[in-house]
Amino acid sequence: MSDKAIHLGSESWEREVVGAKGPVLVDFWAPWCAPCRMVGPVIEELAGTYAGRVTVGKVNVDENPELAERYGIQSIPTLLLFANGQPVARQIGAVPKDRLVQALDAHLAGAAAPTPTRA
Repeated sequence: MSDKAIHLGSESWEREVVGAKGPVLVDFWAPWCAPCRMVGPVIEELAGTYAGRVTVGKVNVDENPELAERYGIQSIPTLLLFANGQPVARQIGAVPKDRLVQALDAHLAGAAAPTPTRA
């Protein structure tokens, strides 16, 4: 596995996810999970593709059960997209890359759009 996606744990969570300036995509996974191993290369690819725009990280739920519990992770893989330190989207299970790209692009487009105001 390459190191494009950052490995997250309890010690780095506040700094890398909650305190992040931009969106963060987090893959909750485990090494024994076959669907997680299928999604892993896609996560690494997205980390490279979205470098500088989206932080992409991975949480091994066996090593960090407190984070999995904190965010209600009951099935893996589960992908959470965080904005301003809060989860804004959730995807459970192995999904195709194009679906993840659509979700990330939609979030980035929405984040870049001006907030409508009323006169």
